[in-house]
Amino acid sequence: MTAPAQTGYRQIAFWAGCAAVSAGVLLHMPMYLESLSGGHDMSDMPMGADMTIGMAVIVLGVAAACYGALPARHRSLAEGHSPMRYEAPDDTPLGGAHILTLIVLVIGLVIDTMKPATLGFVLPGLSREYDIDRSMAAFLPFVALIGTTVGSFVWGWLADVYGRRVSIILSTIMFIATSVCGAMPDFGWNLLMCFLMGASAGGMMPVIYTLLAEIMPPKSRSWVLVLVGGTGLVGGYLAASFLASVFEPVFGWRSLWLQGFPSGIALLLLAKFIPESPKFLAEQGRVEDLRKLAHRYGIVARPLAPVAADTHTVPQRQTKVTVALVTAALAWSFVNFGLLLWLPSDLQARGYSSALASGIIAKSALIALPTVAAAAWFYSRWSSKWTLVGSILLTSVALAGTLLVDEISSDPVIVITVVALLIIGSNAAIAVLLPYTAENYPLGVRGRATGLVAGSSKVGGVAVQTLALVGLVPSFGAAALVLIAPMTAAGFLVGYAGRETRGRSLRDLESATAGT
Repeated sequence: MTAPAQTGYRQIAFWAGCAAVSAGVLLHMPMYLESLSGGHDMSDMPMGADMTIGMAVIVLGVAAACYGALPARHRSLAEGHSPMRYEAPDDTPLGGAHILTLIVLVIGLVIDTMKPATLGFVLPGLSREYDIDRSMAAFLPFVALIGTTVGSFVWGWLADVYGRRVSIILSTIMFIATSVCGAMPDFGWNLLMCFLMGASAGGMMPVIYTLLAEIMPPKSRSWVLVLVGGTGLVGGYLAASFLASVFEPVFGWRSLWLQGFPSGIALLLLAKFIPESPKFLAEQGRVEDLRKLAHRYGIVARPLAPVAADTHTVPQRQTKVTVALVTAALAWSFVNFGLLLWLPSDLQARGYSSALASGIIAKSALIALPTVAAAAWFYSRWSSKWTLVGSILLTSVALAGTLLVDEISSDPVIVITVVALLIIGSNAAIAVLLPYTAENYPLGVRGRATGLVAGSSKVGGVAVQTLALVGLVPSFGAAALVLIAPMTAAGFLVGYAGRETRGRSLRDLESATAGT
């Protein structure tokens, strides 16, 4: 892995910080390993000196890594109105550098999605270990979702100010640090670490979409964004359910969070293949890095007239699009973090074992995986706008189908089919929603706008968990019935306010935005 472009003390601080974070996480392992002989139960274990030292080392390591990664000087994209725009020509083919970057970013999205996806799988075991009821256990996804919401806004801003790659690297370091959530002996400490885990996981997704929109060739950008995003999202949920079915019965629910350490290290080692936005390289005066990037990705500088002072604000038309996209994100969040998050607990309450429940969800996610390719095809070959509308309305149909689960819950085939339909609809919707968002905003606010929509895709989950905290957890079918109307309304709003982005370069879209 190569560190962010720093020299001297900052580079040393970055590497020292990464080493300190890793050492701090490893200091938490002795207590966890000791618990394996006692049925994975750490609830009565006092926090040892090694764990206390480990937490302090992690805090210092994160601070050092942040200091080393962030540039000594920065300038927001909203402040500098460069007459140059950097983008590959329309006829640029998808080359080896693009494909390698796509593979790494898909891995990043899978790892990023796995973290919050494991929440539903850890809740049953966590509730049993701490002997708490469902409403008390709801505090865990509640604080985690607040963290992801906050993280989406913060990391989106960070990406606009300091760079896309720096934001991804720092998010990965936070991801590694918060894997110790699985070694916390006290429920209160679990809540704190789960909030920080959510904050780290919430930032990577919108930044990855933003970066891809800026480095992919225009003719490939649409299908690449959807394919990468959808594969990462479905793959993350599939990986979480697979790990739960394999590791949880043997190593307990805590192992699902501890896996964040090796997976985060793997992503950090692959960070050398993640490029920086060419605009940032130009503004930071990194001429040689910009030249290498342009050669690898076929990017050229195109002269443009200076942008008007208000171009980086959101004009009236953009406001309508923002309202529509945020509404769609909110509706989706109720589905994903309301229905799907509690699905493992709901299935176990119906009499399924934890392994069988996880297996049902894993099979459903596997069935849903090929639909990502279909969404990418429709998005790039048919219509970006109407593919999003169709995905949202498909989710509405899936919600109607889930009403069967309350009526016929004893047949695993029916349950798998219904859950697969819901995963197909919801994952297609979010796989299209965030790429479409990234294509709709000018460079100076692209990270923040995508972060806003990504953050909104968590807000509904916070509301759902708030209801759970006071014991108002509806049945699976009742929740689906309530969500059909807002999801359908979101589809009509996008159909009314959205614009077509298929086949259009980002420079053309930005020019259209400036002229509204």
